Amino acid sequence: ILNAVELGVSADNVAFDYKKMFDRKEKVVSRLRNGVSGLLRAHKVTVKSGKAVMTSNTTFKVGDEEIEAKKIILATGSFPSSVPIKGADKEGVINSDGVLSLEKCPESVVIIGGGVIGIEFATLFNTLGKKVTVVEMLPNIMNGMDADICNTMRSILKKRGIDIFTNAKVVEIKDGLEVVFEYEGKQLSANGDICVMAVGRRPDTKDIGLEQLGIKMNRGFVEVDEYLRTNIPNIFAIGDITGKIQLAHVASVQGLVAAHNASGESKVMRYNIVPACIYTNPEIASVGLTEAQAKDKGYELKIGRFNVAGNGRSMVMQASDGFVKIITDAKTGEILGAHIMSPRATDMISEIAVAMKSEATIEEVADTIHPHPTVSEIIMEAAHDVEGLCCHKA
Repeated sequence: ILNAVELGVSADNVAFDYKKMFDRKEKVVSRLRNGVSGLLRAHKVTVKSGKAVMTSNTTFKVGDEEIEAKKIILATGSFPSSVPIKGADKEGVINSDGVLSLEKCPESVVIIGGGVIGIEFATLFNTLGKKVTVVEMLPNIMNGMDADICNTMRSILKKRGIDIFTNAKVVEIKDGLEVVFEYEGKQLSANGDICVMAVGRRPDTKDIGLEQLGIKMNRGFVEVDEYLRTNIPNIFAIGDITGKIQLAHVASVQGLVAAHNASGESKVMRYNIVPACIYTNPEIASVGLTEAQAKDKGYELKIGRFNVAGNGRSMVMQASDGFVKIITDAKTGEILGAHIMSPRATDMISEIAVAMKSEATIEEVADTIHPHPTVSEIIMEAAHDVEGLCCHKA
């Protein structure tokens, strides 16, 4: 228990059982999968298990069975990427799927890749008290997130003892899982009980008949229009294989849009308001533009900020790291983006997404009464700060 003594709780000899953690994860995943299977049965959906291969624009095979359909939606997903590093095939070098299959906790971990997945795993093993090293080839971790979020998280992780090397190129993985990399003109190395390849995901579109059918593709991703149609009008594609935003909730909305359009409607898929969540500690969530992106688009900005340390509920939760940052158009008050690092961040980002979707101004968010004491008050405080009216900010 974090700082249990300060809470008046005695928690001597606290330990964790990683196998039981794994078993619970499997139980939850199984329950979710069974729930989906039950919903499919309830809606009288026929499920065929096996690899499907397209044989024409209206037929595909699953094993020896050929199935015909007037409209087809491709949703084959993605799998973890790998990079051509010498020694990457050694035992103990695993991808994200491998991490989720571990039944024993490693004592030390080297993570190649400091993106969202890599940093989530880094915080997991660090929280369990294990040695973690992150090697990232780009200038900062979590590329694509707002710079303030990236820099703050990097500082937090370093304070917790995680070694982070950015602008670093992995050379090879030697015996004993020694990861050799170039950093600031020197050759360094880090050892781990496991080495995690967290270098993104690739579309699972190989050998399913798409090329032979003439479906337009780009580096394995299926090209679609705003209606999720491929270049073959009766074939649609959704999810990671479209190369848009590789998030489950985006795939779900794409599925709804494609289903409507396959039924004769003309719904358009939009990607300008997509919340993104990172399950680190503290949690991170964002929606809309980063500050740099908004400046590149020529907006004159007003930005509001509020630190978690000034929030009463966060104090009770012993959470002092993090902040909220709201980016607005100085001329209109339009909310252009928001970035949250705090407890409950992944739940609270929906408030900003709804405000942006309904075209609410930052003034309307500021004037909305938020319940006290809650972490969500930091959004109201940041909204007040946009206009310099935050009375709880020094």
